[in-house]
Amino acid sequence: MSLTRPASDLGTPAVSVRDVSMVFSGQAAVADASFDLAGGRFLTILGPSGSGKTTLLRMIAGFQKPTRGEIAINGRPVSDEPAHKRKIGMVFQKLALFPHMTAAENVAFPLKMRRFDAREIPARVERYLDLVHLGAYGDRRIHELSGGQQQRVAIARALVFEPELLLLDEPLAALDRKLREEMQLEFRRIQRELGITTINVTHDQREALVVSDEIIVMDAGRIQQMAEPIAAYREPANAFVASFIGVTNRLEGRVAGAEGEVVTLETPLGVMSGRWSAPAGRAPRTGEPAVGMLRAEQIRVEGTGSTGAALDTHLTAEIADVIFEGERVVYEARPTGALGVTLRAFDHDPVGHAVQPVGAHVRLGWNTRDLIVFPQA
Repeated sequence: MSLTRPASDLGTPAVSVRDVSMVFSGQAAVADASFDLAGGRFLTILGPSGSGKTTLLRMIAGFQKPTRGEIAINGRPVSDEPAHKRKIGMVFQKLALFPHMTAAENVAFPLKMRRFDAREIPARVERYLDLVHLGAYGDRRIHELSGGQQQRVAIARALVFEPELLLLDEPLAALDRKLREEMQLEFRRIQRELGITTINVTHDQREALVVSDEIIVMDAGRIQQMAEPIAAYREPANAFVASFIGVTNRLEGRVAGAEGEVVTLETPLGVMSGRWSAPAGRAPRTGEPAVGMLRAEQIRVEGTGSTGAALDTHLTAEIADVIFEGERVVYEARPTGALGVTLRAFDHDPVGHAVQPVGAHVRLGWNTRDLIVFPQA
């Protein structure tokens, strides 16, 4: 499976990163990163803390110069170009708004710094405050605005001079969940309305799936996969991507046999079948260590009287914990005879289905297509 989309598929890329690395004190924070991003696309760089995602964004912004490699924006090499000469808008986690200025004055600031015609500035500021639904708030000081409104001012300020590229450095991380989810949709609306090429950095999986046209998943300084959100979720390139996006059960074992793309995996739960999804050239071999990745929503939880006829893998288990999350119930179940193994399963219909209590004996089931098998790293 290809980890990145080749440039030929994209035409002339708005952003091109070629073999870029950043080394600090002999340690690679980013190693051999390469990708192309087409104009008007919304890309999210996703990964855990220390994965290199922010360092990669800072190199694109011009705040850090790559140790090696090349970055181009709209075909123009920029690795040796300072940040202030790149036509880039940026929104940070710490918004860095000027508290002594009004919202309109904050938005006007980058225009004044770039020596825009003073006669054009008020109309442009008004247009971008309207874009972020703050047309009536231009005369308010920053402390008079809510957290979400301050975010909108920061967005308007980053966009008002019509940059080539918008960079978002975890700007929603400090917001509460409800406001964060509202602002995710707001970012997406504005990006689509303007058609501006955007790169976002986050560790929030939901945010990456909601706002993005494409996702890059990073770990240990390396790009693990670049794909559209649905492909990254359903067809992860490796076990790390499968475990990082979504809630995934990890079943370690060995390959007991293989036929075509279906592997028989021997695990503490017994012998079961699953799809093999591995980098080219890594065909499964009998006896080879492997790991099966099974998403929590693919497991069906049924009373012991159910036949589960539509499923091709079944086992019995005891419910160890039940977590009600409103729109779903999360079960933690201990399969019979498999010491130390706990599976997480979701029920997305807690109203229509009877909730299984702690201690209940149930049947768990899934299909071969739900279990993805990878080489064990």
